[in-house]
Amino acid sequence: MKKCDCERETGSVMTEDPFFGRMTDPTAAATITGPCGDTMEIYLVVWNDCIKEVKYHTDGCGNTRSCGHAIARRALGRNVTDTLSISAGELIRSGECRPAEGRHCAILAVSTFYRAVADYLLHP
Repeated sequence: MKKCDCERETGSVMTEDPFFGRMTDPTAAATITGPCGDTMEIYLVVWNDCIKEVKYHTDGCGNTRSCGHAIARRALGRNVTDTLSISAGELIRSGECRPAEGRHCAILAVSTFYRAVADYLLHP
């Protein structure tokens, strides 16, 4: 398994990230380990098809954490179906993800988020 080459530093914003953590009873959840070895977890609380709470957890680099934070911030308060417009390209273009080294981090975060959304949408 390839090791992530992204910077492992996290800034003060990341240490006080309200979205970072795990949930014990989410409506939906997903976990993916990327080819770089970083694991991303996404947890959602959904009420009336609206995302009321989002948490992410990763053992990965600062860039992976930035991507998890960016997704959570974009998803909170939105209709579940509307959040399917969140893309890795959007995170990269926004500057919240390092464009060259961090593309795989954005893809990992968005893929995990989509899997969590699918967990919600595909359950009766």
